[in-house]
Amino acid sequence: MRFILFCALLLVTSPLEAAERLNVVASFSILGDFVRNVGGDRINLTTLVGPDSDVHVYTPAPADAKRIAAAKLVIVNGLGLEGWLPRLVQSSGSKAQVVTASTGIAPLKLGSAADPHAWQSIPNARIYVTDIANALAAAAPDDAEFFRDQARSYLEKLETLDREVREAIAKIPPERRKVISTHDAFGYFSAEYGIQFIAPLGVSTETEPSARDIAAIIGQIKAQKIPAVFLENITDDRLIRRIAAETGARVGGTLISDGLTGEKGPAPTYIDMVRHNIKALTSALDH
Repeated sequence: MRFILFCALLLVTSPLEAAERLNVVASFSILGDFVRNVGGDRINLTTLVGPDSDVHVYTPAPADAKRIAAAKLVIVNGLGLEGWLPRLVQSSGSKAQVVTASTGIAPLKLGSAADPHAWQSIPNARIYVTDIANALAAAAPDDAEFFRDQARSYLEKLETLDREVREAIAKIPPERRKVISTHDAFGYFSAEYGIQFIAPLGVSTETEPSARDIAAIIGQIKAQKIPAVFLENITDDRLIRRIAAETGARVGGTLISDGLTGEKGPAPTYIDMVRHNIKALTSALDH
């Protein structure tokens, strides 16, 4: 009878142990990818702002408060990125520890505020991963060694990725390492790797440039001898062809900055995103 009871207890406790994996919420897709690489199957991960969504303008749903209420750790970028999140955590009544994954990174300025896009430098991404591993290890000490092993393995991949980027950029002549871009998310990439991102003169990133704007951009390209242009808010092919024809500048594809794509997109992981961007940049500049 005791043996039967012992077996029954084993059957009851195994699913409970699976359910007791650490509940972790990440604020957006890039952080979610970092957390997944460190936490593996020892955590239950929820990402609030999923693929193909913009963390800057996210509006939380009621379900998000429930997810945070059930979490032990909430991992955020910080640097002013998730302005909507403190109120969400407060309204959820959560006792979760909020972990800022960018702790230890020296912030750059974007206008008068901190630039939150620190992940665009791979050495910074390594700091994110180390901060995440330390937080997971502290929250679930029994799995601490697992988290540290996972982090070590992923950090090696990031080190290889960093070398790839530096080797790719080294092949571009220094005078060609500049692009016009409507993105303002590449300050850390620029500071780390030496490609200059120049804003198009007088053009809003919210609206499509007018014919007058395009004329100003063409003048800017010629004056500053800029070899490539990434203007992702232009949907009119005629304007793109005009820029290319009048300046000789290559019009690049899409640079991915603030979030990952879905599985079928070009950047379902952070490593994929960096490789996509460096390929787009080098193919536009290395000519």
